[in-house]
Amino acid sequence: MAEKQILIICGEASGDLHAGNLAKKILEINPGIRISGVGGAILRQAAGELYYDIKDLSVLGFFDVIKKLPKFIRLKQLILKKIQEEKPAAVIFVDFSGFNLRLAKAIDNSVPTIYYISPQVWASRRGRIKTIKKYILKMIVLFKFEEEFYKKEGIDVDFVGHPLLDISGPSMDKEEFRRKLGFSESKTTIALLPGSRKQEIKHILPVMLGAVNLMHKKNPDIQLVVAKSTQVDWDIYKRIAGNSKAGLKIIEGQTYDCLNIADFCLVASGTATLETAIMQKPFAVIYKLGLLNYLLYRPQIKIPYIGMVNIVAGKMIVPEFIQFRATARTIAAAVLEILNDPSRIKEIKEQLSSVKSSLGAKGASLSAARIIVDFLNR
Repeated sequence: MAEKQILIICGEASGDLHAGNLAKKILEINPGIRISGVGGAILRQAAGELYYDIKDLSVLGFFDVIKKLPKFIRLKQLILKKIQEEKPAAVIFVDFSGFNLRLAKAIDNSVPTIYYISPQVWASRRGRIKTIKKYILKMIVLFKFEEEFYKKEGIDVDFVGHPLLDISGPSMDKEEFRRKLGFSESKTTIALLPGSRKQEIKHILPVMLGAVNLMHKKNPDIQLVVAKSTQVDWDIYKRIAGNSKAGLKIIEGQTYDCLNIADFCLVASGTATLETAIMQKPFAVIYKLGLLNYLLYRPQIKIPYIGMVNIVAGKMIVPEFIQFRATARTIAAAVLEILNDPSRIKEIKEQLSSVKSSLGAKGASLSAARIIVDFLNR
């Protein structure tokens, strides 16, 4: 019997992480399946064969998309050519909805399609639900409310829980990591997670550092660690961090260790908000786009919160500082108020614990892999 081939398409660092873990689990269940696709280092390690590396694919805002449009068009043509030549048993889309839904339309049901990690159609651009109904055979979602949303739309959907539950965790104990950084246990540690895209970091990290500088004036016993994305060059961080009044360390590829020693975190909206919640660390969500991008995107958002933790909870658990509210002064005042109120810290931690419980059981990647292998067998 001929081996089955799957094509996996992702476009960003968080998607690559989940795509790689999914590929690993699929091959554990059925080593005879061949996996190829579009991704980064993690998917390459699991699957062994990539048509395209996503290092320069990530975009932030409308104008970034326009700038990279020729690249996206060429990539789409490449994938369609590979599908025609290799006739895979299925195409699996992982997040990256702007590109992947257009690709699904172009594939036009010529091969079976599965979507893992749903586009956030419940938050904005609800018109995309028609595209999903028409071109996606199976949805595999990470949140219970997403399963309910798609079921109401008559779409074949399975909820598997969140894969971050399997991979969230520090690589060393707190004391060892503090020693590595030269940090004191008696000082207040603030961790900054300014995102995984270059444009995000340029907009968000200066605001975060400005807030910590103001906090440092009122409380000199603050020490600062920045969790660096492996996708973004060092010089961007060093250039921005050069103005920091508070001493800081920039650490690459050890986000969970940075979170583990933190008393409070400032986090860019995205996957990192869930990682911080799973680690039970009080935090604030910060997000800022270029003004024109913000004015274009803001009217499309139909829900009251931007942080996934608040969306899952259905209420404001952690404060959000978006665009015009994302100023150093506003953030510093709010964070100092929280840090000086132990009962508020306790309440935030308890509510984060509830959010973590609602993310389902461990083993999401394995559950998703089983669904996909069963789907192929059918």
